[in-house]
Amino acid sequence: MSWITDVAPKIKTLFKRDAPDNLWIKCPDSGQVVFQKDVEANRWVIPGSGHHMRLSAIQRLTLTFDEGQWTDVPVPDGESDPLKFRDTKRYTDRLKEARTKTGLADAIKVGTGTVEGLPMTVAAHDPDFIGGSLGVAAGEAFIQGAETAIERATPFVAFTASGGARMQEGILSLMQMARTTVLIQRLRERKLPYIVVLTNPTTGGVTASYAMLGDVHMAEPGALIGFAGPRVIEQTIREHLPDGFQRAEFLKEHGMVDMVVHRHDLRSTLARLCSLLMRLPANGIGTTSDAPADDGSHHHEADRPAPSIEQSNPL
Repeated sequence: MSWITDVAPKIKTLFKRDAPDNLWIKCPDSGQVVFQKDVEANRWVIPGSGHHMRLSAIQRLTLTFDEGQWTDVPVPDGESDPLKFRDTKRYTDRLKEARTKTGLADAIKVGTGTVEGLPMTVAAHDPDFIGGSLGVAAGEAFIQGAETAIERATPFVAFTASGGARMQEGILSLMQMARTTVLIQRLRERKLPYIVVLTNPTTGGVTASYAMLGDVHMAEPGALIGFAGPRVIEQTIREHLPDGFQRAEFLKEHGMVDMVVHRHDLRSTLARLCSLLMRLPANGIGTTSDAPADDGSHHHEADRPAPSIEQSNPL
């Protein structure tokens, strides 16, 4: 055996540096390369370009609740593969991969806690769980979140990030559009605010149901929001779409979105809106810092009882 094949690989291994692969992030808009820790400290917004990076459901809940502390809401388990679906691989295998990747049971995570001192129930899509798609289990999670808000008399906030209904569950996934709508009506009957924060992307059956049924529709800058994608629309109508079509700012201009809110201002805006809609006194709202938790050590407290409020003056 020659020296090159025997000794050289050992020398290379000896001087190998253990450097993580995710030290740097490239901005999808500007191409700017930014240190990952700087982006994280900026609430996952690229400094300079202002591009809002996609967040996992856990990250979303952590950034929303005071001091990153929240109580997990257990959700019912949906049937794993009701249609025994298979395309290039089995649906059960796709679910296992998504659960391993995200650490979640399905595409929606629900938590309770306080936002600027105001008790709130929040549901968040995870775009990494099969595109944040809506299936039976995700529908059950949304319904459980709404029911928790009703039980605790808190506002209900939904952060949407989804490609739409999950094709592997067929008509059962489409049924979730109607089921979630029923719960939104129950929230309205109880005079509880239902706020939707549209993030990138929000499309398909989610847009066609609970994402567009909020009392107030907020959106993050640059978020893609629509039913069919721009490419499909262009091919269908055979016309060039205007610049910024289906983006948050375009939809605000045309009345489909009420406000476009930077991620740094989301918590304070949510607290102010909910306190106004519930006719709560202004004092005590906005007393906590909007900065993210300094360490990423942990994000929720399973044993802490969730705070509640008395709705003494309903709308």
